[in-house]
Amino acid sequence: MKKSVLLILTIIGLGIQTNAQEISKNAIGIRLSESDGFGPEVNYQRAIGDNNRLELGLAFHSKREWDAVKLTGIYQWVWNIDGGLNWYAGPGVGAGIVTYDRYKYGGPDYDVYKQTDGFGFLTGDVGIEYNFDFPLLVSFDFRPQANLGYRDDVSFDVGLSAHYKF
Repeated sequence: MKKSVLLILTIIGLGIQTNAQEISKNAIGIRLSESDGFGPEVNYQRAIGDNNRLELGLAFHSKREWDAVKLTGIYQWVWNIDGGLNWYAGPGVGAGIVTYDRYKYGGPDYDVYKQTDGFGFLTGDVGIEYNFDFPLLVSFDFRPQANLGYRDDVSFDVGLSAHYKF
């Protein structure tokens, strides 16, 4: 009986060990994305436990008639698929400032002037990443975003990231 219990505990211990993953304590990188305007995002990831992390991003998006700067914070759960391949998901919030063209019509002519507004948003993140043996992490993710303020709508952001792990 003692041997059976010991064998079962050993199998469970090995199973937990093989399913354990290691996410980097810190990672800094760049994310290129397109969501109603192409733009880079500088972001930082900080581990908060064995399979959770916080990602902070500062993004610059631009389109023909507007420019935006936004700050995003996302809490992520990370699950191992196999080896260095992981998938992750989590909720987030953010805020930003947008400057856009505004048209004032008067008779046959119109004047163009810039208007600046602030906005907030709720977001989520779902992605897949590969954690290399050397200090590189690459990922592909999808972020739906509910905008509040400047435009009350939903946008969809798809991005590709590369991070330096330390």
